[in-house]
Amino acid sequence: MMKPILDLLLCASLLCALFAHAENSVPLPAAASTTAAPLPLPVARFPTTPVKKANGKKWRMAYFRSGEYKNYPLNIKATIQGLETLGWLKLTASIPENLAGKALWQFMAQHTASDYLELVEDAFWEPGDYNAALRPKVRTEIHQRLSTKHDIDLIIAMGTWAGQDMVELGVPVPTVVLSVSDPVSSGIIKNPRDSGHDNLNVRIYPGRNREQVRLFHDIIPFTRLGLIYEDTPEGRSYATIDDVRAVGQQLGFEVLTCEAPFAGDVTDETEKKALACYAKLAQEADAIYVTEHRAIRARAVAKVAAILRRAKIPSFSMHGSEEVKAGILMSMAQADFSYIGMFHAETIARIFNGAQPRQLTQIWADPAKIVLNLKTARLIGFDPPVDILLAADEVFEAR
Repeated sequence: MMKPILDLLLCASLLCALFAHAENSVPLPAAASTTAAPLPLPVARFPTTPVKKANGKKWRMAYFRSGEYKNYPLNIKATIQGLETLGWLKLTASIPENLAGKALWQFMAQHTASDYLELVEDAFWEPGDYNAALRPKVRTEIHQRLSTKHDIDLIIAMGTWAGQDMVELGVPVPTVVLSVSDPVSSGIIKNPRDSGHDNLNVRIYPGRNREQVRLFHDIIPFTRLGLIYEDTPEGRSYATIDDVRAVGQQLGFEVLTCEAPFAGDVTDETEKKALACYAKLAQEADAIYVTEHRAIRARAVAKVAAILRRAKIPSFSMHGSEEVKAGILMSMAQADFSYIGMFHAETIARIFNGAQPRQLTQIWADPAKIVLNLKTARLIGFDPPVDILLAADEVFEAR
């Protein structure tokens, strides 16, 4: 018998809230080493008020990006705009919508006025567009910059590779890692409550993907769930295979997978192979979990949705509203990026006010709401129960 969807969503929301509250209610010992696991401090200990460095100079911030991914520009813009809201800087021009990567960082650096903080224009690193062969070179460049110039106070590391590479370097300066699917399984942090490095803080929503799969199974009790993945440590982390299989064992469904390789650059060929995997799984599975895969960019999500619609297969997006809008059947709503950006901005502000990154909470919970595409539901013959419609925060009729 299906549990009330509203009850499931409420439980997911309360569990994350309790986890975050526990993190922020226990005092930290005086000294936090790189081996001991400190307990996060109450955030009130460290304000977000703009301050200069002790020597009266501005803080200098750098940007390290893993590659090209649709959420990265949204995350970095929201974080900088969050710092603007907190009074650390002022953007003197509107950020063009189409900018990403180095061009976006340079634009923001050139159009920022501040007495407290500088976005260092030439402090941007990226190993091409997920080019694994360039990772050692980029790590060397970062190490040389930090060890010779000593002119960077904090690094924003965007994505799994950037987070992993900062850990490989020993996290020599305060580092805030954004937009990572599973920072624990990818080896970036020890656990949600402890990053394992004094200079490291990584936003994490513990149990998010398991809750998504449980919710999907409760709405549509499938026996075979399909997902695609890239057979590398990062690829398995992006797809959260371990989490999905764990839920499968608990609930009694089989997990069917299809390996879609990724050679380091998104090409028509890598996208074609990923789409072929979805077509294959659509013939074998009862439902599809649309996870993160670097060959599936924003423009390709509609192609995935079309494949699954034709096969009349229900689908659930790991990433939320935009993919549901593109034709995936449903997802859990993701918070507006402005809220995520403010979370990171406050973390950065508290670091500049004296906190060690490791001392601050890493826990972030998206709202427990459903997103639903009614056109997809009609096309695949799915009639949403009333409690799903009541729990839906966003409903799309077209696309």
